[in-house]
Amino acid sequence: MIEDFLATGLSEVEEAVRKAAAVEVMPRFRQLAAHEIVEKNGPHDLVTVADRRAEEHLTAALTRLLPGSVVVGEEAVHADPDTYRALQGDAPVWIVDPVDGTRQFVHGDPGFCTLVALAHHGVLHASWTFAPALDQLAVAVRGRGATLDGRPLAPGAPAGDRILEVATSHPDYTTEEQKRALLTLRTEGIRPRPCGSAGLEYLAVARGELDATAFSWEAAWDHAAGLLLVEEAGGAQLTREGVPFRITGGNALPFTAARDEATARRIAGLLAAGA
Repeated sequence: MIEDFLATGLSEVEEAVRKAAAVEVMPRFRQLAAHEIVEKNGPHDLVTVADRRAEEHLTAALTRLLPGSVVVGEEAVHADPDTYRALQGDAPVWIVDPVDGTRQFVHGDPGFCTLVALAHHGVLHASWTFAPALDQLAVAVRGRGATLDGRPLAPGAPAGDRILEVATSHPDYTTEEQKRALLTLRTEGIRPRPCGSAGLEYLAVARGELDATAFSWEAAWDHAAGLLLVEEAGGAQLTREGVPFRITGGNALPFTAARDEATARRIAGLLAAGA
């Protein structure tokens, strides 16, 4: 079912993602009224009318393209956490973050994106990372590689003599145990920094502009698209237990995605030592 869809439907998904951003997100960029911005779980966790409308738009469009599929979207799960269980069900699942980097979006920063991934039985099959303010679209298809604006992505290994740059979780989203694990990255040869939009950090890894991530939360909508993008570009991802991250949950956190396997193992090893 999914293989048949991916043989013919990639361009239709791209069109749906671009249209949702064009209709619901970009007209509100730098145009939001105060009442159109709401705090969900504190000042660093915002939702806007653009998030809600874009997710509704994508939910309708994507389930129409693939009959029998369901959507796990950030805003729908916030309203009804039980919908997250669809990731463990039998139906194909669209995993949607309508505006990843809402804080940046609210502040008029172009560093935000729309994330869509298609999964089935916990396996990621395709993903779309669209940064509308930057007009960049990255696509990954399992077994077929990853592209940015139609050009293949292949980050390669970082040079052996350079300091590794690692984007890490914001302290507000970490437990004390996770903070201790992340502190292990403050070591010789590694330069940790706070992350921005998770989707764009994964894209930076896939492009070879960032060496690795170290994230401490599991929400599938933040990670699904980027993890497949990094893997199909030739990178690797591991939890601190040294096993791949599962989008269905139950992972040992923090975890990493890196531009090559050696870097992933180095970061995962440090995170394990500090946990």
